[in-house]
Amino acid sequence: FSVMLDAGLPLVQCLEILGEQEENRRFREIINQVRSDVEQGSSLADAMRKHPVAFNNLYTNMIAAGEAGGILDIILQRLSTYIEKAVKLNAQVKSALVYPVTVIVIAVLVVIVILWKVIPVFASLFAGLGGELPFLTRVVVGASNFLGRYFIFVAIGVVALVYAVRAWHKTPSGARIIDAGLLRIPAIGMLLRKIAVARFCRTLSTLTSSGVPILDGLEITAKTAGNAIIEDAVMAVRKNVEEGKTISGPLAETKVFPPMVVQMVNVGEQTGALDQMLAKIADFYEEEVDTAVAGLMKLL
Repeated sequence: FSVMLDAGLPLVQCLEILGEQEENRRFREIINQVRSDVEQGSSLADAMRKHPVAFNNLYTNMIAAGEAGGILDIILQRLSTYIEKAVKLNAQVKSALVYPVTVIVIAVLVVIVILWKVIPVFASLFAGLGGELPFLTRVVVGASNFLGRYFIFVAIGVVALVYAVRAWHKTPSGARIIDAGLLRIPAIGMLLRKIAVARFCRTLSTLTSSGVPILDGLEITAKTAGNAIIEDAVMAVRKNVEEGKTISGPLAETKVFPPMVVQMVNVGEQTGALDQMLAKIADFYEEEVDTAVAGLMKLL
């Protein structure tokens, strides 16, 4: 989209070409609907706002800023860079979680099979030998007997527990408690904090450099934080900025962001280069995430 606009193609023609080459049927329909709205006189940002699943607030606000400033091709280029970096960061998160989750799931399944099928064989063998079994052995045999008798109820209980935790996480209080707990987990918590900082800095940098007002930028950034604790901290900063304060002071008061981030944001505000400073912080923490993921893999 950016390349075609930069080459001088009319907006409607760009959208028509994008729609024709799009392989995803649903997304192709959305692009064609956007083109139709633009042809009828709607702005590109307003046309995209009708499809929030495809174009979120970050995207539409930046498009609106690009249209207002006459730099839509540059804004689209920034958006494409932002999306590529966001996808890379998400891939790093998944790679950090896939291995430990797989190991844990397989370990649990192996233990269940051993308790359910293997231990009963040994239990009958031990019973034939006579004598009193050691305490730990009795515990294992007891667990095996319990699982054998109540396996269905245990399975239903585990499924119900997972469902309940997920439902609880969707509530504001549950999200805060679970996300706060995740940030306290050794190794994993530090990784999640670095990911959140990188995402915060990259998003706010992209928005501010594109001319989106700082209050709107902070609100959008909070909603894309991916962690309720970080979201609350950013919204607290936004409230203070709305009252006329700087970003760095309230940012330090949240106790969520590392001192280096606060200091560099302060320098960015004083020099009028906040977007550039945020981009540098994002680059640094994305490298930190790479290092942390590699270290976590070695540890596991």
